[in-house]
Amino acid sequence: MTIKSFKRIKQYKDKVFLVRCDFNVPIEKGQIKEDYKLKQSLATINFLISQGAKVVLISHLGRPQKREVAFSLKPVAERLSHLLGSKVFFSQDIVGLKAKKAIKKLSAGEVLLLDNIRFLEGEEKNSRVLAKQLASLADIYINEAFAVSHRLASSVSAIKNYLPAYAGLLLEKEVENLAKAFKPKKPLVVIVGGAKVKSKIKLLEKLLKSADSICLGGALANTFLAACGINIGKSLIDEEGLVWAKNFISKKTVEKKIVLPLDALVLSQGKKIVKKVDKLKKTEAILDIGPETMSVFCKQIKLAKTVIWNGPLGKFEDKRFQQGTLSVARQVAISSTKNTFSVVGGGETVEALAELKASKNISWISTGGGAMLSFLAGEKMPGLEKIVKL
Repeated sequence: MTIKSFKRIKQYKDKVFLVRCDFNVPIEKGQIKEDYKLKQSLATINFLISQGAKVVLISHLGRPQKREVAFSLKPVAERLSHLLGSKVFFSQDIVGLKAKKAIKKLSAGEVLLLDNIRFLEGEEKNSRVLAKQLASLADIYINEAFAVSHRLASSVSAIKNYLPAYAGLLLEKEVENLAKAFKPKKPLVVIVGGAKVKSKIKLLEKLLKSADSICLGGALANTFLAACGINIGKSLIDEEGLVWAKNFISKKTVEKKIVLPLDALVLSQGKKIVKKVDKLKKTEAILDIGPETMSVFCKQIKLAKTVIWNGPLGKFEDKRFQQGTLSVARQVAISSTKNTFSVVGGGETVEALAELKASKNISWISTGGGAMLSFLAGEKMPGLEKIVKL
C-alpha cells in the first residue's frame, strides 16, 4: 500500500493549500454539541500553519436544500479558532471573486474556512465546472475527509483532476488502520448493527471469508431473524433486504459464523421486559438485544484478536434501550487493552464509547461510518483515487 502523503511536499511557505475536511458535526442553535471530527483534523492544519502555508478549509454540513443559516459553518470557524488558539477567518463565499479576495488577504500561517460546500448545487453532482472553480483558489489540494471519500463529489473526486492532490494525516491513519482488517490477527469477530441491510451487504459478503464470527444486532438482526422464519411481531425490519438475507443465511458457510440474538428487550404494556426472540407476541417489537445475547456477544469478543464494529445493537436513541450497545462497547474497550486490535465506526457506536469514557482504549475509531463500510467491503472510493494505492 502506498499513500501520497502531503509531507512529501518540499515548499509550503506562502502556498495556498485547499484542505477538504469533514466538519459535519451536530449543531443546535448555533452551538456545536460534539467536536471529535474537528479535533481529528487539527494535526494536519497545525502542521501547515507551522510551515507558513496559507490554509483554506472546505467542508459540508448536513444536506441543505438551499443556503440556510442552520447549515452554515460559521460556528465551526469559531470552535476551530478556540481549538487552534488563533483566529480562523470565515467566508460566506465559497468560490468566485470574493472568495479569492478573502484568500489573498491571508498571511503565511493563517487559516480561512469557506462556507458549506453543499450550498453549491454542483458539489454532489461531482461537477467539473465547480471543481475547476475550487481548484482556482489554491496551489495544492489535500483530502482530509475520509468520511466522504466514498462519494462522488466535486470537492472530493473531480477536484483531483485540476490540482496536485495529497492525503492528509487523518486520512492516512484511517487507511492504514482500516487496511489492517484485510489481514487480521485471528480470531476475527465482526459486530454489525443499525437498520439498513443494503448498506451492509457488501461488507458482510466480504468479511464472511475472513471472519470467525459475525454478531448481528439492531433492525439488521431483526431482518435476519425474519429471514429464518421467526415471528418477530412489530419489530423494525428492512423489507428491501429481506430477500437477500434469506439467500445469505441459507449458505452453509454462513450458518457457522452468523450469531443472531437469542433474546431481546421489548415493551409490554409500557414496561421493559426480556423475551426469547421466537416468543414475541404480534403486538411486540424487539428494541434491544437481551442479557443472554449480550453475554454471547461478549464471549465472542473476549476470544477475538481483531474486532470490527459498526452500528448500534438496539434503539440507541432511546435511553431505555442502550444497554446492549453499551455492554458490547464496554467489552470491546476492555479487550482492546489486552492485545485485541479494535476498529469502530458509526455515529451511535462512537457515542456509546464516549458515554462510557472508553474511546481512548479503542485501537482505531473511524470518522466515517458509511466510508468505513465501503472501504472494508472493497468498494470503489473516489476520494482515494490518485492518492492511495492499496
